[in-house]
Amino acid sequence: MNMQNLMAQAQKMQRDMQKKKEEIDSTLFTGNSEMVEVVYNGKKEMVSIKIKGKLEPDDLEILEDMIVLASKDATSKIDKEIEDKMGSLGGLGGLF
Repeated sequence: MNMQNLMAQAQKMQRDMQKKKEEIDSTLFTGNSEMVEVVYNGKKEMVSIKIKGKLEPDDLEILEDMIVLASKDATSKIDKEIEDKMGSLGGLGGLF
């Protein structure tokens, strides 16, 4: 294998990684808990949050916990998507 072929393969791999990263970044991931739904983009930025049901004053602490759970649910989905799409590229996935 010559150096030119090696460079062409590296450039193709870089383009493929960039394309997959753009796909992930533009995908919306929904996290749910019993009282909360959050939506994140693939950059782990919260896009929206919805409170489900009626909220009683005593439920504030529970609601806070539900927001945390829904956020963790959404970000774990993003991490899984990154692993699924980028994992085949080996150690290079750490570049993102």
